[in-house]
Amino acid sequence: MINKLVSKIKKLNAPIVVGLDPMLNYVPEYIKKKAFDGYGETLEGAAEAIWQFNKGIIDATYDLIPAVKPQIAMYEQFGIEGLKAFKKTVDYAKSKDLVVIGDIKRGDIGSTSAAYAVGHVGTVKVGNQVLTPFDEDFVTVNPYLGSDGVTPFIDVCKESKKGIFVLVKTSNPSSGEFQDRLVDERPLYELVGEQVAKWGELHMGEDYSYVGAVVGATYPKMGEILRKIMPKTYILVPGYGAQGGKAKDLAPYFNEDGLGAIVNSSRGIIAAYKQEQYAQYGEQNYADASRAAVEFMIKDITENI
Repeated sequence: MINKLVSKIKKLNAPIVVGLDPMLNYVPEYIKKKAFDGYGETLEGAAEAIWQFNKGIIDATYDLIPAVKPQIAMYEQFGIEGLKAFKKTVDYAKSKDLVVIGDIKRGDIGSTSAAYAVGHVGTVKVGNQVLTPFDEDFVTVNPYLGSDGVTPFIDVCKESKKGIFVLVKTSNPSSGEFQDRLVDERPLYELVGEQVAKWGELHMGEDYSYVGAVVGATYPKMGEILRKIMPKTYILVPGYGAQGGKAKDLAPYFNEDGLGAIVNSSRGIIAAYKQEQYAQYGEQNYADASRAAVEFMIKDITENI
């Protein structure tokens, strides 16, 4: 799957991923009204609204982008109905030939980690049937528990030809409380990056590993260091746009071939119609506003890396 992701990025000249992280207040009123008329102001109604919202954005952008990244928490908040919407979103995105990165940030050990991996990027046996639960192409993984929590994902991914993105240096303001702490006079995120590169050797694609890394756009100097530590690692870069990451700061995340990183934007794309820059579209044309925001993001990044 890493080969497909790289191929699509090359073909589209679009090293970006759209984060499908819908909150109900992002969803236009006419979509919510229709969903609530059909299902009431219930968890099912909320899930229907975010599913229809997602579908509109995918329909408007799939020909421009290589991938989407649904954040599972935004669906879990609506319980089982929300998870159904998550699954619909994954399946619909894949029907449009998009690579799907499930932002699940799981981190546990042994059989528990393996169960997460099976559920999201593998298959599960039920009687005589081999079934595919969520079926993302990649998922995000928290490495805090060490190799015991990561290698079960790699084992499942080897069987399914899928991959993971391991949290290395995240974009949130308090990430340094742990990630920047010195261990043997080196910041912890560097040691995690070295381990990600080693894990990557266990599951290689043609040019890049199926084991990627998450490195926030808000820390470009650290991104430059980690790019050197992990030359064969694809870097998922959150934090562009709404979180303060600038396109001009992203060049260090990429290799000399112009590849090696994929930049995420979530609310900057999916809630674009709420921004002054795209206000002329209005909520009825929210998906067109998202398309315009994608076009701007692609131009902004490709001109600056």
